[in-house]
Amino acid sequence: MGGAERPQSSTDHRGRPAASSTPTLALSRKDAAAALGMSLRHFQRHVQPQLRCIHSGQLRLYPVAELERWTDANISSALDKW
Repeated sequence: MGGAERPQSSTDHRGRPAASSTPTLALSRKDAAAALGMSLRHFQRHVQPQLRCIHSGQLRLYPVAELERWTDANISSALDKW
């Protein structure tokens, strides 16, 4: 009672900026794997070799549009087999 509310943090649990109106254009390998619903190991072995990525030093980023392209291409080929 009577206590002031704490202001919401502007960063997430990793210290990155909290969700905002800034669009996410590219994802790390870990985040790309999570976005596709697979393990990092599976992503690295089976998906990553088929994707174009952004290299910046040792950092590799995977454009969201490239992940969507890969998903669409693999949905089509899976349906063609039925």
